[in-house]
Amino acid sequence: MTNLRRPVRLDFAPSSLRRTLLRAPVTARVAAIAALALCAVALVQVLDYREAREEVDAQLAALQARAAAPSVAPSTPRTPVGEQEALAVNAAVAQLNLPWRALHDAVRAATPQNVALLALEPDAKRHVLRITAEAKSSDDMLAYVSLLEREEWFASITLVRHEVVEHDPNRPLRFQLDAGWEAP
Repeated sequence: MTNLRRPVRLDFAPSSLRRTLLRAPVTARVAAIAALALCAVALVQVLDYREAREEVDAQLAALQARAAAPSVAPSTPRTPVGEQEALAVNAAVAQLNLPWRALHDAVRAATPQNVALLALEPDAKRHVLRITAEAKSSDDMLAYVSLLEREEWFASITLVRHEVVEHDPNRPLRFQLDAGWEAP
């Protein structure tokens, strides 16, 4: 039988870091190097985060300072508005204040399937809506006029003109109506 004996290490020298590292197993050395590498990566990440945070804080402070500072608009000399310009501005405002949705809904509610709407042209100054449409016959056109007259939005309905579209093979009747509405 063979005696396997382990070698005995006799070391009477005082222990030091160098001697401890040399005696450590290889896996412990690799783990220590990996831990140091992870610490280095974490340190770089922390430094990058701090730098980015300082930059964001500086930008935020600049925005707050800009918002807190009173804005001084360059003064422009005021020129009196002419009568024509005032009329044009008032006409534009009247056109913008037009009750368009309600007018459109009233026209759509009164329009049957056999009438095709081609155009709606509001005139806010006169409180008139010009409706251009097509129908298959004059009976359909007159029925549409009577339907519009029953709509409570419109005060008056006037047939402005009508004509047969000759170049269309169906020969529809194209007509225009003026629908007046009450001023609010």
